[in-house]
Amino acid sequence: MTRRTVQALPPEPLDRRVLEVLRPWLPGRRWYPAKGTAAELSVHGVVVLSDAVRVLLVRVVAGDLDTLLQVPVVLAPELGPAVVGTLPDGGDEPHVLDGLHVHDGAGHPAFLEAWLAHADGPGTHGLETAAARVVAGEQSNTSVILAGPSGGAILKVLRAVQPGENPDVDVPRHLVDVGWTHVPAPLAWLVGTWTTPSGEVAHGYLGAMSAFVPAAEDGFELACAYAARAEPFDELARDLGRVVATMHTALAHAYGLDPAPEGAREGSDALAARFAWAASAVPALAELRPAVDQVIADVRALDSTGPRQRVHGDLHLGQVLRSQDRWFVTDFEGEPLAPLAERTRPDFAVRDVAGVLRSLEYAAAVGGLTGPTAHAWVSSARLATLEGYASGAPADEAARHRSEVLLRALELDKTLYEAVYESRNRPDWLPIPMAGLERLLG
Repeated sequence: MTRRTVQALPPEPLDRRVLEVLRPWLPGRRWYPAKGTAAELSVHGVVVLSDAVRVLLVRVVAGDLDTLLQVPVVLAPELGPAVVGTLPDGGDEPHVLDGLHVHDGAGHPAFLEAWLAHADGPGTHGLETAAARVVAGEQSNTSVILAGPSGGAILKVLRAVQPGENPDVDVPRHLVDVGWTHVPAPLAWLVGTWTTPSGEVAHGYLGAMSAFVPAAEDGFELACAYAARAEPFDELARDLGRVVATMHTALAHAYGLDPAPEGAREGSDALAARFAWAASAVPALAELRPAVDQVIADVRALDSTGPRQRVHGDLHLGQVLRSQDRWFVTDFEGEPLAPLAERTRPDFAVRDVAGVLRSLEYAAAVGGLTGPTAHAWVSSARLATLEGYASGAPADEAARHRSEVLLRALELDKTLYEAVYESRNRPDWLPIPMAGLERLLG
């Protein structure tokens, strides 16, 4: 692997002035990690990509949160659609620093050209930066689509900067290396070096570019559309299950397996803790204790939970694309604010399957299905997913039984989390996980 890096330097007075322009703008970004709370912001370092392009590493401290946030800016004399910051008195005129306007860098041609000039990787030739488009609705990162040869590319600007091998870069490269073709091919990556707040030297990814999947449909939106028409999703679900199984085979080949621990105490204890937490937050769940205890007992009765391996870790229908009759799996990063060791540790392969199954329940609801019609649509799609997964990952009887027990436990764990989340944030959606719990435990 190449290790060409860009070096973060100590901030200059200009960078601190830029932060003051950005300060009222940052909390409105979807990727800002300290929404709704007072945070201490400071410029920890700056990566200078060109005379006009500066990447600020902004330290955000709020309670237990202490993270470095990547904020690329372009300082240019002209106005434009990505100018940020207004005069301190609240007027409508853009703030000017030394005759220069502060632009949001992520989709700006000057930033993209400078990024490509510093990046490593095999596929940056011929990309067009002038008409780049920032993807709307981003959450924890910012993605930018560039036109070019073979369908173009998509650049993900990683907002939360962490040391180490970012899974969203490392995993696709490993999968391509072992011949798995259901992941967009990595094209380029940018590695940065900076000094941590504790004084250590760190290396980590600032961004990654992969091939753009043309004419792609978001898997969740596609499933919702099928549900809205009350059209069975079974064939697509079966194919997705098979693709997930071959992904797990490829990941095991690329990263190896962790030996199976004896017994299953860890898995059962985790589910017991999840239920205790969920029942304290949603008292109505307490009546499910006998059924949950039976699932816990089933896990505990296993001689072993089997080997663990590298997994996607956050797989659901919104992480897959359908293009030209094929599924592509994306977004291997996991939760960006979670520690890297947590996001990359070996896990149960069927955790990914559980995520897909839960997505089907949500797709039916968002698509407008209710009652017996929703139950029938979800049940059929679930069965097809499991059939596809089994066809792509043949196993003996003992392994199949172990997978079934673990899958039920992991799906239950995820559904309990959903019940708490929906009760706190979207009470009108609470019936979705409650229906899932009835399906799993009824």
